[in-house]
Parts: sequence; C-alpha cells; structure tokens
Amino acid sequence: MSNIGCRIFTEIKRPDKELIDQFRGLPVANIGDNMNRIYCVDSNIKSMNGQSLVGTAFTLHLPSGDNLLLHKAMELAKPGDVLVVACGGMERSYCGELMMMYARNKGIAGFVIDGCIRDIDECEQLDNFPVFAKGVMPQGPYKHGPGEINVPIAVGGQVVFPGDIVVGDRDGLVFVHQKEAEDVLKKAIAQNNKENKLKEIYEKGGLQPSFSEELREETLAKLSCEVIEGCFEF
Repeated sequence: MSNIGCRIFTEIKRPDKELIDQFRGLPVANIGDNMNRIYCVDSNIKSMNGQSLVGTAFTLHLPSGDNLLLHKAMELAKPGDVLVVACGGMERSYCGELMMMYARNKGIAGFVIDGCIRDIDECEQLDNFPVFAKGVMPQGPYKHGPGEINVPIAVGGQVVFPGDIVVGDRDGLVFVHQKEAEDVLKKAIAQNNKENKLKEIYEKGGLQPSFSEELREETLAKLSCEVIEGCFEF
C-alpha cells in the first residue's frame, strides 16, 4: 500500500547535460514565447538575488511551514539539480543562508520555493547560487513532516515534473518538460538570434519594426478598427 503524501522517490530521469547547458543564456521570455506564452511561472515568484538559473527539477511537496523533507532532498540531490518546492502558506520560511550555502557546496544548482525564505541580505551576497521565492519571512519552519520528494507538483501556477529543465532569470521562471525540450530550445534560439539582429539595427538608429506591419494591419482590419484622421473632439 502506497503512503500517499509521505513518499520519497530517490531517483529521477535527468536530461542530457549537453541539452541542459544549451539553455544557458537564453532569456526566459524567449523560451516562454515558444511555449505559446502560457507556461511561465506566476510573477509572484521572483529572483531573490538576481542570478540566472539553469538545471534539472528535483521536486518536493511540503506541508505548510515544514521543511523536514527539504533537508532530506539536499542529501539526495545530485550536482546540477534544482530543488523545486511546492509548499502551502507564507507564514514561515523554508530555508535560509546556511541551507543555501550547504546546497551550493554540494553542487545543487539553486532553489525555487513557492513560499518564503529568510536571511535575504546573505542570500543577495551569496555567489553562484540562484534563489527564487515568493517572499521573505524571518519565522522559521517546523521539522515534523510529512511530504513527498520527486513527484509531480504545482509551482506558481505551473505543473512541474521531476527531471524538467528549469530556467530562471530576473524576468521569472519557466519549466520545460524534457520530451519537449529539444523542439522548444531550437525555436527559442531562433527567436533570440532574430532579436539580437534587431538590437544591432536599433543600436545603429534603424527603424525596422519588431512586429510585422503587414500582420499588424491585417489584424486591425479583422477587428474592423476605425481609423479617424484628426483629433478626438471633446
């Protein structure tokens, strides 16, 4: 009989490191655009220290205000994993400076907490360890359990599977399922290259539109948008 709500799956199927590394430097916005603009994480979850994040989702489902299994997950996670934590409530923090330092020293790629952290000053100064969270709360957690490790979870309005590719920057976060990662990557790279070419044009004073004029006018025509020559009369 399965003890649902108190389970630890010790292994996950990780994407190839080469595939993960190709997401480094790609803006989350470009990735999200090529997932039809509905898969970015809710804006309430923000970067706590401005560092970009790329890695493999090592998921946790914790009860409100309790981080017992977060300590266990730090033991089980492999270098390059991102601890992605679904948790209820904002009344307690789930981790602070010491846990961040320990995780960084183990090679864990970062934290994503759908809740609060503490020690924000130290977090902002911590090198090479990106942290994303909803907020800051000095009140610490309990360690009673239960909880689950490496099960599908919901974070910031999105479903996250163990082994998903996690990409984060100052704009926000996106999770890419590894079965879809190669296709999303190819499209995001193409968009990023296109945008970089436009930047070069704009830096030289150019005026090439970033959105097709033909498509713009076609869309306005379908809306029967009225174009009135002159000023609005009060």
